[in-house]
Amino acid sequence: MATRAAQKRLTREYKSISENPPPYIRAHPSESNILEWHYIITGPENTPYHGGQYWGTLIFPPNYPFAPPAIRMHTPSGRFQPSSRLCLSISDFHPRSFNPAWEVSTILIGLLSFMTSEEMTTGSVSASETERKYLASRTRWWNSTGGGSIVKTDTAKGGKNQVKAGDGGAKFKAEWPEIDLENWAWIREHKVDPATGNRAVENNGASCGPQLGIAAGSGHQAHAVVDAVIQQREAGQGWLFKNKLFLAGAAIFIYVLIARLVGEGSS
Repeated sequence: MATRAAQKRLTREYKSISENPPPYIRAHPSESNILEWHYIITGPENTPYHGGQYWGTLIFPPNYPFAPPAIRMHTPSGRFQPSSRLCLSISDFHPRSFNPAWEVSTILIGLLSFMTSEEMTTGSVSASETERKYLASRTRWWNSTGGGSIVKTDTAKGGKNQVKAGDGGAKFKAEWPEIDLENWAWIREHKVDPATGNRAVENNGASCGPQLGIAAGSGHQAHAVVDAVIQQREAGQGWLFKNKLFLAGAAIFIYVLIARLVGEGSS
């Protein structure tokens, strides 16, 4: 249970961060426990996390602000181990280095700064830029489906503060209902399979040749196809090849003309 000082301090900080949220950051305390805060970091531009939706928790000690919170990021990012405690100078790994003047916004700005660096610590992982971009594209799906899992009646029996794939997105929905609705609208719009996170691929039939780039449904589609085939056929061909019929006709005409002249000379 939070001390009176912690309760007062966190209430004030919630008001402050709601009115003036830092860039790329949203956060609020759980309705049932003011010591349990949930945050979402939106991946900044010019980073592998751009557009990603990274959800995590801050678990404050009862004597906050005289001790730091445990920091976790639940959404797979390629930067941190999902739901693992992070060893940072602003986390509970280093209580002696924590400054009571630091607020929730200070902590989350520090987390974002560390996330976009390559410094390693307990709870961080190495991944390529491609892997991190791929995970960023799946964050909305992961948050709202729990990684494609199905809600079970016993999922709440898991470890304390361990929000991993397996809860069907129930915890995220409880804490971020409006964002969860937006995520599901995004999942439907982009035809993402809720079970796998993969986008559906429309199969309009396999092609055995190069595509001509002609839009379907055009009223002049047949003519366009013929023109494209002719253009491809004529590409790279010389003047003699393209005019072979004309040359053959001219040769026959000259041959006949010469034969007549020779015949008239003989007579």
